[in-house]
Amino acid sequence: MELYGFLSTIIFYASLPFYYAERVLHKKSFGWNEKFGNINIPFKNEKIIMMHGVSVGEVIALENLAKKIKETFPEYKLVVTTGTKTGQDIAHKKYENIADFITYFPFDIPHCIDKFLANIKPEVVLIAETELWPNFAYKCHKNNIPIAIINGRISDSTYKSYKIATPFFKQVFKNFTAVYAQSNEDKEKYISIGMPAEKTEVMGNLKFDVKKKEADIQIGQDGHRIFIAGSTHKGEDEIVINTFKRLKSEFSDIKLLLAPRHPNRVPSIIPIIEKSGINYGKRSENDTFKEKDLIILDTLGELGKMYSICNFAFIGGSFNHTGGHNPLEASVYNKPVISGPDVHNFKDIYSILGKTNAGKVVKTPEEFYSEAHKLLNDETFYNQACKDCERVFEAQQGALDFVINKLQNILH
Repeated sequence: MELYGFLSTIIFYASLPFYYAERVLHKKSFGWNEKFGNINIPFKNEKIIMMHGVSVGEVIALENLAKKIKETFPEYKLVVTTGTKTGQDIAHKKYENIADFITYFPFDIPHCIDKFLANIKPEVVLIAETELWPNFAYKCHKNNIPIAIINGRISDSTYKSYKIATPFFKQVFKNFTAVYAQSNEDKEKYISIGMPAEKTEVMGNLKFDVKKKEADIQIGQDGHRIFIAGSTHKGEDEIVINTFKRLKSEFSDIKLLLAPRHPNRVPSIIPIIEKSGINYGKRSENDTFKEKDLIILDTLGELGKMYSICNFAFIGGSFNHTGGHNPLEASVYNKPVISGPDVHNFKDIYSILGKTNAGKVVKTPEEFYSEAHKLLNDETFYNQACKDCERVFEAQQGALDFVINKLQNILH
């Protein structure tokens, strides 16, 4: 690994001018000082737990674990690192009252890592999902810092690349304390590219540690089948409303709860609804499905519990290049979900849901209509989809407690 560190340093600095120019050109030049290891941490001589999530999806997945760590280990400071600007933005938004310090992960170059570890001095490092960083792992091992991959997964395409370099990864994995994988399939992938079997376990998926929100909702839903379109963005409301209107002509008992991601968009949505001729109301005005076919959820903080009354849901941010929103808020109630094609923020979740009928990613509005039609028209298929949601959660939950137990063993 010393030779790898030397060679990677030469290659890094040889390509640095081109890399920097490319980042500036594409307006992705952020956190350079921190990435070189120049960290101004606001506290000294404290015991620290460090968690790393490279970007948005990983940072979101770690949120509940971060809360549990602060609750279980109050004597430790929590440092969260990311590799991207979008990851930093999400971390500062979601971890503002959880993490003690948020910064960028260093470049995987020995002297950058040395400065970073000298400043942070973590007692343990948790790396989320797919990040390996050979030099960083080596430096942690050399400094007697336990380092573990949590929520570990390897995509099929990545696995093919890693498999070719198995001798190299065998050396890399010698520096890891453990790998805790999302599934048996992921576990076997790690083992086959060089991770010792005795240091590899299945933990499930942190993203599935979602709790049902207690709710007693009465908005006239009895006797109707409820279709929820949650967290819609500009351009998606038309798709949802047109789809609902087509479905309504065949299934008279369905109702639509339309929940825009940003309630301030409601004035721009109303003309679309009025043009469609659908009878609508607003949650803020206490309208119900007894009188209305469509209700706009224009209040804050209610969408999560509303999923408990739906029959199926469309998850927005997926037809407009936002990257999707969390489908598990609906799936946790055993309700099937449909999303558009852009779900990169939650691609691993959709990969799991999509292996069953619990969740479907569709490419076009027409496919969206067809999938919704099938859920409404085929009772056997619908019931199976609901059961699939339940089975998926049963298989995936428990990951959070698993990691906490492992941390207790490491730290005590």
